[in-house]
Amino acid sequence: MLKLQRSSGWSLALNVSTCLYLFLYIVYTSHHCLYIDLATITDRMAVKMAVQCGNVEDAIEKVNDLNPEILDTNPQLFFHLQQQRLIELIRNGKVEEALEFAQEELAPRGEENPNFLEELERTIALLAFEDVSNCPVGELLGISQRLKTASEVNAAILTSQSHEKDPKLPSLLKMLIWAQNQLDEKAIYPHINDLSTAMLEDPAT
Repeated sequence: MLKLQRSSGWSLALNVSTCLYLFLYIVYTSHHCLYIDLATITDRMAVKMAVQCGNVEDAIEKVNDLNPEILDTNPQLFFHLQQQRLIELIRNGKVEEALEFAQEELAPRGEENPNFLEELERTIALLAFEDVSNCPVGELLGISQRLKTASEVNAAILTSQSHEKDPKLPSLLKMLIWAQNQLDEKAIYPHINDLSTAMLEDPAT
């Protein structure tokens, strides 16, 4: 139930109406964004975790389960995932398997794209060093490389779901707080006191 405080005329009523409309719009949009985020965040986190743990094949399967077009329409992302697979093979000392994988899966893509070929050559260079600490491309075996690939996959999934890389929800919640502060001075209305649940609560409680 909305109750106006002591009114000073039509301008106050219009001001309250505007703030109330904004408040309700933000509540609806926040709920919608929250639903979408919660519905997809588990899947995205599973993909990121798989890459960060070096389980790239599992990550690729999960991405294809979400949307096969993500990798079909993004050759750079697919190459980087395959490159990460190669890195993990080298990390685990599977030299023969790494060479075979590079020849069959990555070399053909390198022939089509000089940038891919350069990245492939840098990755293969890891095999020339017994002590990767002395390798000029040793950073490829670091956790930062996994994180970089995981971030690229995450961004692609968000784009495929028509989300922005920077989520709207935080901005909407700031607007919600502002709208409530404006209405607090002019009306009594259901509040959202707990932003984690976004539940409207009776002002009397």
